[in-house]
Amino acid sequence: MRFLTARIVAVLLAAALAGCGFHLRGEGSGNLPYKTMYIALPDTSDVNLWLQRYIKASGQTELVDDAKRAEAVFQQLTENKQKTVLSINALGRVREYRLQLSYTFRVINAKGQVLVPPNEVNLTRDISYDDSNVLAKGLEEELLWRDMNNDLVNQIMRRLSIIKPKNPDREETE
Repeated sequence: MRFLTARIVAVLLAAALAGCGFHLRGEGSGNLPYKTMYIALPDTSDVNLWLQRYIKASGQTELVDDAKRAEAVFQQLTENKQKTVLSINALGRVREYRLQLSYTFRVINAKGQVLVPPNEVNLTRDISYDDSNVLAKGLEEELLWRDMNNDLVNQIMRRLSIIKPKNPDREETE
């Protein structure tokens, strides 16, 4: 009897979750409004590699190798990485650094008309520093840069899926 009750409760809970519109963050969040896309970045770029993975995982947008065949072309306008001193100790040695990543992108069509105007993403991370652990802090810094790149691509994908692209042909005729 208890088993049957537990089973009924589980089914009702699953039905309630499905009915309320709940879905995992990865599901459907990367649906881009383009059928084909070209990423105008070097093949070795971290952003390019991660963008390709996310777009392929979304399954609805096909990546093409030629910008002329693409409905949308992703372009990087600027990428700035900075490491600045955040604080120093009483001896004048660095105690903390601030890592900053600023990235600007846009999306155009094959004719060069802007579909998504320039968007800027700014990310900041603070890292403590210790002279006695130089190697460990160097590895920690690399991990933070990698985490910032991953966060950058997540934000780019969210923006591309949320921003409704302009229709440049319609604007020209008006």
